[in-house]
Amino acid sequence: MATENPAGDLRLANLSKTFGAFTAVDELSLTIPQGSFFALLGASGCGKTTTLRMVAGLEEPTSGQVLLGDRDITRLRPYKRPVNTVFQSYALFPHLDIFENVAFGLRRRGIRPVHGPVRQMLSLVQLDGYERRRPAQLSGGQQQRVALARALINHPQVLLLDEPLGALDLKLRRQMQIELKRIQVEVGITFVHVTHDQEEAMTMADTVAVMNAGRIEQLGTPAEIYEFPATAFVANFLGQSNLIAADVSGGNGGDLLVTAHGARFSVPSARSRADQGPVFLGVRPEKLQLAAAAGQVPAGNQHLEGSITDASYVGVSTQYLLRTGWGTELSVFVANTGAQERFAVGERVVAHWNPQHAFLLDRRADEHDRTTPVLVP
Repeated sequence: MATENPAGDLRLANLSKTFGAFTAVDELSLTIPQGSFFALLGASGCGKTTTLRMVAGLEEPTSGQVLLGDRDITRLRPYKRPVNTVFQSYALFPHLDIFENVAFGLRRRGIRPVHGPVRQMLSLVQLDGYERRRPAQLSGGQQQRVALARALINHPQVLLLDEPLGALDLKLRRQMQIELKRIQVEVGITFVHVTHDQEEAMTMADTVAVMNAGRIEQLGTPAEIYEFPATAFVANFLGQSNLIAADVSGGNGGDLLVTAHGARFSVPSARSRADQGPVFLGVRPEKLQLAAAAGQVPAGNQHLEGSITDASYVGVSTQYLLRTGWGTELSVFVANTGAQERFAVGERVVAHWNPQHAFLLDRRADEHDRTTPVLVP
């Protein structure tokens, strides 16, 4: 069931919102392709919910525009916009049964008959047979599906989701992540999902925008952002990263050479955000491997030595903390496949990695205000 009236891309043009002296959203420009599942990811206070509220018409921009295709909707009242919002609180009517909750928007607009469309929506969200139950008789995940059906029955051209899974427990949240993506693909409507949960964003979204202090730090697919972050903030907000302070010391063919605490390493130039000066050498914890001695390190891998300070068994992996000779602690996630030996706290080990899995970030950029968002090529 695709949307009946394709609207075009959702565009935010130099969108800003200030509250007194505080700038919540700072000159934000963004294009969200029609029919995509887009995630705004960031910590509390970064401006993501304010951005969503400006798109919904619940907050008036200080400056800038909100455009849907060629139509400027910046000053339209919320009820006049082809946009619906699903909130974390569900906001269902407790005195109405599920059928009437979903039918509410149609009845309010004077649309008849409602029976067919409501049944279709309840089938879409897999709630056939629940028509005469009240919201209090449903689980949290089922209530969220009702809220989704109530929003979708109005055939919005953009559906906004404001932390919609935040009230659910972990297992149910993961189930609903899969369901939301299935529904989005089936209806073909643009979904804009605001969340602070990196797993939610990576599981569901085609494109993720990582926000910080009212700006976009990086924009791209989940895999692009995770594998090649643009800044230290992104590297540690989307997953974890080991960031080692280093300095570029030269080049060697297609690699950059860096020095960190007296040791030398190399990183492919294509995986470097800076080619001179102070940098962070970054390696994700799951890209590191452990060996008992340097002689066990595969040819071509880079390595450093340290001592295990903590070992936590978490089922799918064992998570180690490794203290280096200069005092920095690195995280190492080793999959529990049974192929690698376990290490105990206090043991001396060698951590090693493939240089193709490392990346370089500009350390100076982390010390100054950022200017423009980085789009992963």
